[in-house]
Amino acid sequence: MVAVWFLLYGQLLPFATYLTYEIIGLQAGSHLGASIEFLFYDTPKVLMLLTLVVYFVGILRSFFTPARTRKILAGEREAIGNVLGAMLGIVTPFCSCSAVPLFIGFVQAGVPLGVTLSFLIAAPMVNEIALVLLYGLLGWKIAALYLVTGLTVAIVAGWVIGRLGMENSIEDWVRNQLQNTGSESEALSWSMRLDKGREAVIDIVGKVWPYVVGGIAVGAAIHGYVPEGFMAKIMGKGAWWSVPAAVVMGIPMYSNAAGIVPVVEVLLGKGAALGTVLAFMMSVIALSLPEMVILRKVLKPRLIAVFVGVLGSGILLVGFLFNLII
Repeated sequence: MVAVWFLLYGQLLPFATYLTYEIIGLQAGSHLGASIEFLFYDTPKVLMLLTLVVYFVGILRSFFTPARTRKILAGEREAIGNVLGAMLGIVTPFCSCSAVPLFIGFVQAGVPLGVTLSFLIAAPMVNEIALVLLYGLLGWKIAALYLVTGLTVAIVAGWVIGRLGMENSIEDWVRNQLQNTGSESEALSWSMRLDKGREAVIDIVGKVWPYVVGGIAVGAAIHGYVPEGFMAKIMGKGAWWSVPAAVVMGIPMYSNAAGIVPVVEVLLGKGAALGTVLAFMMSVIALSLPEMVILRKVLKPRLIAVFVGVLGSGILLVGFLFNLII
């Protein structure tokens, strides 16, 4: 099956070109032709990459239930706990809708606030979907760069907030809940773990494919109709204000990695600076307004403000740093 996957994957570009210009009959070099070819190529490419990686990560996740994750993090000192929390965030099932129950479970299990927040920052921002899309569309160097910077932001932001001693800014009802850390799942056979991989594909790919198609459609329009180098004027290194503007612009948006990475690919191709684009992506995924509304259920406004300020500062620093050195 893996051999068939690679065989099909290698034929995507010739197929997209043939379908666009021979079957549909669009003119080569036209704006519409470039957009449609991009759409026909990137859509199956991204979905195939997602399916392959989500399957294997689904198997890996069968070893890391939420209860086991809490058990690993509970009692860990800050710094070490922040690193473990951020790294576990990559492979632990998580989405915005599960932020509240995960937060409650972690706090009640004795996981320090800063460690919990490192986990909650890393899980949506540095997950397998973001990494596989970045790898497939932009190459391993940018994927590795995003992994390192995303983990660093999650670790440092959680550590800073933990050192501020803001546990009293957790909503009272959370601390008053009866402790219920749950139990670890029973030992699974490899057959059951393979089933977990298939279930992950059905669940995750089934949920994110509309974001994939939507993001690629936006990217296709930019790819076909925006002139080369145009984005350099507003998101390039020469515009010092581009990084904070990108972060502010990303906050009210609601998307995940599947929807935003195809847009990132095209922005870079049109001349946008890498640091600015990374800051925009991190802001959309980890600092969005809908995410803050969900977290408001368990965090008081003062802690929400500190969370946004610390995380936003880290994202800004990443943007400015990479615009400076790359």
